[in-house]
Order: sequence, then structure tokens, then C-alpha cells
Amino acid sequence: MKPLDPRLIARIGPARRYVIVTAVLGFLTAFTILVQALLVSRMLAPVLAPSPLVADGIAHLAWLVPVSARDLGAGVPWLIAVVVLRVGAVWIQERLAHRAGTQVVSHLREAVVEHATRLGPRWIASGKGAEVVTTVTRGLEGLLPYFVRYLPQLMLASTVTPLMLVVVLGIDWLSALIVALTIPLVPIFMILVGLLTRERSAKHLEAMERLGARVLDLIAGVPTLRALGRERGPAARVRELGDAARRATMGSLRIAFLSGMVLELLTTLSVAIVAVSLGFRLRAGDVSIETALAVLILAPEIYLPLRNVGTHFHASADGMAAADGAFDVLDEKPVVVGTPGGLAPSLRGAPLRLDSVSVATPDGARYAPADLSVEALPGCLTVLRGPNGEGKSTAMLALAGLIVPERGSIEAVVDGSAVQLADCDADAWMAQVAYVPQRPDLGVEGRTLSLGQRQLVAYDRAFAAERPVLMFDEPTAHLDGAAREALVGRIVAAARSGATVVAATHDTLLADAADAVVDVTAARVADEEVQA
Repeated sequence: MKPLDPRLIARIGPARRYVIVTAVLGFLTAFTILVQALLVSRMLAPVLAPSPLVADGIAHLAWLVPVSARDLGAGVPWLIAVVVLRVGAVWIQERLAHRAGTQVVSHLREAVVEHATRLGPRWIASGKGAEVVTTVTRGLEGLLPYFVRYLPQLMLASTVTPLMLVVVLGIDWLSALIVALTIPLVPIFMILVGLLTRERSAKHLEAMERLGARVLDLIAGVPTLRALGRERGPAARVRELGDAARRATMGSLRIAFLSGMVLELLTTLSVAIVAVSLGFRLRAGDVSIETALAVLILAPEIYLPLRNVGTHFHASADGMAAADGAFDVLDEKPVVVGTPGGLAPSLRGAPLRLDSVSVATPDGARYAPADLSVEALPGCLTVLRGPNGEGKSTAMLALAGLIVPERGSIEAVVDGSAVQLADCDADAWMAQVAYVPQRPDLGVEGRTLSLGQRQLVAYDRAFAAERPVLMFDEPTAHLDGAAREALVGRIVAAARSGATVVAATHDTLLADAADAVVDVTAARVADEEVQA
């Protein structure tokens, strides 16, 4: 985790103007802090001095806070005005920082989700989908403290700390020397705590991803578990995962508290050294009460931004870990199907062909399917048949334009001429296809439905879309006798109405109603291909 991640800064575009205004407000806050400290020292010096003040303890800053401010009647109104201005600047700064953070997180979420869809269904099905869900929801939510707290404090550290140190140097060089020697200790301890925080944050994100993946799997399988009377069976496992997430969260909070305590103790001791030095010198008469008050009030303000930077950075460590996961997804090479901006043929009434298509499995050891040749005609029902794992679903994904085969070609015959999918715009191709997977996801609406009911709703939508190409993966797998026969009838009717219908199934009822049945088989990748 970097103190200022250039990848996040590069994606801050939607909120750039808010960040610029926040930086300007940081300078204004620094100025109000300086004026406030000098006003307080002017007003308190006559009260605490054992004898009337003669010399001006901050003479070179008299143009900023005149000697007349020693009079409470003149100083208090100015102090109230400065405090109100400082509070207003901080309030506006945090408000804009929150707005900027919300926009950047939203923009990053959209980018991750959009890029994940471009990585293809096989990448999502490999288990990465649950990780993406956890990252873009709970994970990136932790980035808000980075923008709302950390970045503004970083700006203050880059403005307030140097400004106050220069001012203290002009007032009392010995105190400035003490501060300059102790300031480097703050980033050193920040780094030491950060090394421990990084590991804890990674474990926390891993626990959240594991919990999210299990919960999503359980939600997907709830209809089946309810049908078997086992819906309460996984409760103990979910409770264990929840406890693991709770322990990881508490570990992260302990680290954040530890970092804050360490930095608080360090800065307190540093200010105490300055205070003790001023006390002895004040007793010896080497420094005036007004100078000592000004330095003593300004010293904590020098350390405060650095201390807050460390505290808020460690508090936002979980969000930074999630951001690393988000950028890992964005760094994945997307699956490019077809030619973006290429041909956009109409698939209505066009036969679709798979010519010797082979698609490698994720481990690269097998082709599933292997050398598959299919011709799906308009007005006909074409069924892909074969054992599980032979590549029926993969063949349909390739025909729908969702994945790229390693070998072979996919084409549509338009007006007697073959048009290759590789030459077409994949979005234009997919826009003409209604594809229903084995487990359709209906979002919130589908949570109260059984898997069979979700299938029927999904098929209702597919038929209502009236697209020229319909692709169904195991359409009758979760239906009983009457519903199964009715759906087969609707699929056949859709084919007879002129649509090109392709279905992958083990169901003999659907296969018997088909106009063409194609057996799908897999094969091992040849040794010479693996070596190549």
C-alpha cells in the first residue's frame, strides 16, 4: 500500500475539481491555524506575564497579528472570527472530500464490474465472481476514509507542517530545531505500523471474500436445499464464517487503534520536550512569555497533520487492500470477441454454423468441445447432447459470442454469404441472441422463487424478447412433468415461428422434439500443442 497510490489518483478524474478546492481550503485552514495560535498567545501573554510586557515576542509577525490584540476587547472578536472561518473551511473541506470520495468509489466500482463482464463468463464462473462482488461492495466502501480523512490530512501535512515550522523558526530557532529533529520519527513509526497493517488488511479482505463466496453459493442453492429440507444445514458454517470475518475486522480495528496510540504518544513526547525546554529557558529569562506561548501553541499543530495522516491511513487500510484487488481485476486481459466496430449482420433468418470448433478448458489440458461442427437453421430446434463436462454449455457460449474458441470458426450465412463472427461487432451479434443459462439470475426478484420458477420467468422474458436466435442451457432440468412438457412445447413453437433455437440438454423429451441432434465430445490436448 502506497501513501499516495497513483492508480487511485489517475481515477480521481470525476472529482478532480473537488480535490482542487479541498487543496485550496487546506491552505486556508493552515493560515487560520497560524492566526489563531498567534492571537491566543497575544491575548494570554499579558495575563500570564509577571510584569507588564515591554518587548514584542513575535515582532516579525506584528503585521499579521498586531500588538493591539493583547487587549481582550480587541482580540476576542478577531479570535471568534478566525475560529468560525476555520470551522467553516474544515466543514466544507470534509463535505467536498466525502463527495469526491463517493464519486471516485462509484466510478471505480463501475469500471471493475464493466471490466469483469469483459473477462467473460468462464472467468467469472472460476470463482472470481464472488471476489468481485465482495470487492465492489464491502471492500471499496472502505476507501471513503481514504478520501474523506486521509487525503485532506495529507494536504494539511504538506501545507500546515512546513508553514508552522518556518514560523516557529522565525520565533525561536532552538524550538524549531527540536521539532525538526523529532518530526522524522513520525513517518518511521508510521511505516513500522503499516507493515503490520498490510498483512492484517489482506487477511480481513480474504475473510470477507470467503464469507461472500460461501453466502452467494448458499443463496444460489437455497431452492434446492429447501426442496430437500436442508435449508438450515449450512447455518453452522455461515456462523463460523461470520465469526472469522468478525475476528478479522476486530484485528484491523486493533491495529488502527494501536497506530493512533503510538503516534499520539510519540507526538505528545515531542511536544513535551519543546515545552520543558521553553520552561527552563523562560525561568532563566532567555525567552519571553509571549514567544513561549506562541511556540507552545504552534508546536502541536506541526505534529497534528502528520499524526492524523498515519492514523487515517491505517484506518483506511482495508479499503486500500480492496483497491489493490480492484486494480488486479482491471489488470486482467479482457476477452475480445469479434472485431469492435466491425460488421453488424442481421441474424434473422440466417443459419448459424460452428465449423470444427474447439475450446480449451481453463487448465488447458482438454478441448471441450473438440472439433464440433453444427449447423443451426432458422425455424428448427437444434439440440446439443452429451455427458457433463464435454462442452455443451461452452459451445453455446461460443455461438452466442461470449468466448473465443481456440480452433475453428463461427459464422452466419447472410443472403447466401458466410459472415465470420471474428469480423463482426460482438455487441451487435449478442444483441440478437436471447441466452438462458442453467441457473438464471433474476436479481432481487428471484430470491423468493424456486429454481424452477426462476427458469420459467427467464424463459418468459426470452420468448417475449422476440430475438432471432434463442439459446437454452438445460431448460427442463428443474421442472416437473407438466411444466416440463409445456416448456418443451413453447420451445418447439418458437422454432416453428422462424427463430433459430439451440438447446443443450440431457432430456430425451426435448431431444425427441428436435429437428437435429448433435453429440458433443471432448478430447485431450495433444502433447505437441501443450509444449507449443
